[in-house]
Amino acid sequence: MSHDVRIRHISDGDWGGIVALESRTYAALGLSEERAVLESRVHASPSTCFVLETGQQLAGYLLALPYPAFRYPDLTRTEESVFSSRNLHLHDLVIAENLRGRGLAQHLLHHVTATAGAEGYEQISLVAVAGSAAFWAANGFVAHDEAVPAESYGANAVYMFRAVRTGRAGNPEPAGLVPGVSSSQFEVG
Repeated sequence: MSHDVRIRHISDGDWGGIVALESRTYAALGLSEERAVLESRVHASPSTCFVLETGQQLAGYLLALPYPAFRYPDLTRTEESVFSSRNLHLHDLVIAENLRGRGLAQHLLHHVTATAGAEGYEQISLVAVAGSAAFWAANGFVAHDEAVPAESYGANAVYMFRAVRTGRAGNPEPAGLVPGVSSSQFEVG
């Protein structure tokens, strides 16, 4: 990974790029969300939503917000409430197509894990879509069989979660890989 990778909070000028990345990743799968819906996720928790830049290029983004465990956002509705929860729901992580396989998703995941720990979250949940469950499992997430995602998340969607572990000094530990599994082989969209 190059040294010119930067993660920062989302600003108003990022939305054109975010919507374009989201559409290229999810429209063909029937999982794309309207811009207002995406923006509402950020408004619910601006401190846990990020863009990733390489040089001057928007290379990816991550949207995460507090959500009750074993629940997840409706893809067609804006967030009307901000939940008070120790569960941080990682709603979306997208890396530009031409930059996948370089560990950038892993970089964003480490960043949100550290943020979650610093903000007092106890676990991170997500819904793995489009065959991405192997990537998430390789990063310490486990499926919860009793939480079945809505059909709107696509066939074979899997609700997954992992604890936000803290180290000896009380600092959050980044998501780690399962030994023998390369993160780049499961880079997510």
